[in-house]
Amino acid sequence: MKKSKLNDVNVVGGGLAGSEAAWQLAQLGFTVHLFEMRPKTMTPAHVSGKFGELVCSNSLGSTLGLAPATLLKDEMRLLDSLIIKAGESARVPAGSALAVDREAFSQGITEVLEDHPNIVIHHEVVSEILSGPTVIATGPLTHESLTEAISDLVGAKMLSFFDAAAPIVLAESVDMNHAFWGSREGNQDYLNCPLTKDEYMAFYDALIHAEQHMGHDFESATFFEGCLPIEELARRGVKTPLYGPMKPIGLENPFEQGRRPYAVVQLRRDNAAGSLMSLVGFQTNLRWGEQKRVFGLIPALHDAEFVRYGVMHRNTYLKSPAILRPTLNAKVREDLWFAGQMTGVEGYVESAATGIMVARYIAQWLEHGNIQPFPRDTMMGALAYYITHTDPEHFQPMNANFGLLNLPPEIQQIHDKKARRRWLRDRALSSLKDYLEHIGVEVSHHETR
Repeated sequence: MKKSKLNDVNVVGGGLAGSEAAWQLAQLGFTVHLFEMRPKTMTPAHVSGKFGELVCSNSLGSTLGLAPATLLKDEMRLLDSLIIKAGESARVPAGSALAVDREAFSQGITEVLEDHPNIVIHHEVVSEILSGPTVIATGPLTHESLTEAISDLVGAKMLSFFDAAAPIVLAESVDMNHAFWGSREGNQDYLNCPLTKDEYMAFYDALIHAEQHMGHDFESATFFEGCLPIEELARRGVKTPLYGPMKPIGLENPFEQGRRPYAVVQLRRDNAAGSLMSLVGFQTNLRWGEQKRVFGLIPALHDAEFVRYGVMHRNTYLKSPAILRPTLNAKVREDLWFAGQMTGVEGYVESAATGIMVARYIAQWLEHGNIQPFPRDTMMGALAYYITHTDPEHFQPMNANFGLLNLPPEIQQIHDKKARRRWLRDRALSSLKDYLEHIGVEVSHHETR
């Protein structure tokens, strides 16, 4: 269907949600004006002006058959997700996780958006809310002027939590006399750096006493559990990291006659060439010199060359239950939608999923004057329902999980967790296909997992 200029759509923000929303709308035939302030104005966490740049991790989550993140990606495949396609094209070995070469991933997204005939790109700061149908997907590092404009419009302050990124080291600088390839899934996708009990205790003591970038400013900070700094995790107890990112379960140390190591740090390829390795689960707020010193106590990393140190930044997000309608548009302005992490979803894929939903809602609104929300028994619909219906006074970021999907009483009686999850997955995909058929959307032929 041909769209008039009255149906042009503004998308502010070129992260995962904004890129996905722009792509989906452009594919539907709308003219999209995509605004991204980078590279003219940078954020504390980004390093380039490319679209879809990954900041904290290079993983798009699990690909295991019954994992909630897998279901979410399967739903997005049915809608021909740009982000999922880019992730699969830039994939690097990471066991059951969909990890990507960051540079190839963002470059692929950038080329697609720049080459699309229906997308007009503007590299500039948007300091006020634009008129006409608009998507704001500026992420948790929204420019302060736009943050103020949003707060003034909705009449509420933005909420915040602190997020962190893990260090990246040069692969050739890892001491292979103290590292081995392997994974808990039985493949060779992770480089494991084992520690003995004495080595772990020395590392642990240094970690909890190391100097942080912002010290006491973070004593009362709110952290999202999935991105908790390793030093904050360690302060919960000496064994806490051993049940988290340093757990040795499922690994055998070839240097100790195949015995399980006391603790292990896993490195994951950060680019396709395998020349860069990120420390899995080692988000941190330590000062850079302290990172070199403390992480150098890990035997395999004693001479490691850090190409990027871990960083921390404040993330802002909306009090969405008080501000947004179930269809992710503002209660105070019907033609203004929000997408991505600023809505209170947590995770790369979750952010991109809101971009898809918002694009489909805008298309319905412009073409038919009304919107039918995604079904609550889909992972996408359940996420949108949660962030718009939970208690606004206790609202915290949420990622995809099966707790968001309601089980009918007869299924609750099934004690086999895999059977319950299989039922939820099958119901979600069937429900989504029915919904898309009902609103006249052609289902993508990309296979689900």
